[in-house]
Amino acid sequence: MTRRKSPLVVVAVLILALVAGIGYLLAGKGGSSHPKAAASSTATTAGASAAKPSAPKPSPPAGGTPAPSGTWVPADPALADVCRTKLPSQAQDTLGLIAKGGPYPYNRDGIVFENRESRLPKKSGGYYHEFTVVTPGSNDRGTRRVVTGNSGEQYWSADHYATFQEIDPRC
Repeated sequence: MTRRKSPLVVVAVLILALVAGIGYLLAGKGGSSHPKAAASSTATTAGASAAKPSAPKPSPPAGGTPAPSGTWVPADPALADVCRTKLPSQAQDTLGLIAKGGPYPYNRDGIVFENRESRLPKKSGGYYHEFTVVTPGSNDRGTRRVVTGNSGEQYWSADHYATFQEIDPRC
C-alpha cells in the first residue's frame, strides 16, 4: 500500500511545481520580463503617483534625448502609431509645450479627455488630457488634438477624436 501512495505523492508534487512555475512566469517574475506586463506594472504605479491632472507626465521634446531604442512599448498594439517627427510642426510645438508644462494657447488645453467613444485604451476617469494643435487658417481650435495619458503615452488625432495614432517618441 505504501508503494501505491508514493507515485501519487510524486505526481501531486510535480503538478504543484508545474502550476507554481506557470504562476510565477505569468506574474512577470521569471527571468525574461514580458513588455506588456512591465508596461502594465509601470502604468499602475505611475498612474497612482501622478501629479495634478492638468500636468501629465511630460515626454522629451522633439529634438531632445529620445527613449533608448527598443524601450518604447505601445499602450495598445492594436492602435496605429506615428513617428513624432512625421507629425505636423504645430503638433510638435504642442508636444514641446506639454513637455514644459505650458503656457498653452487655448484655455481648454489640459482639460480631461473623457474617451467616451472608447477609442483609446480604457482607463479611469481623469486619466487622459487633451491639448489643441493649432490649425493654420482656422479661426477656432480646429480638429487637431494631442491627448496624453498619465503614464506619459501620447496620441495624435487629426480629425477631432474620430481616429487616433499613438505617438512613437523614438523617431
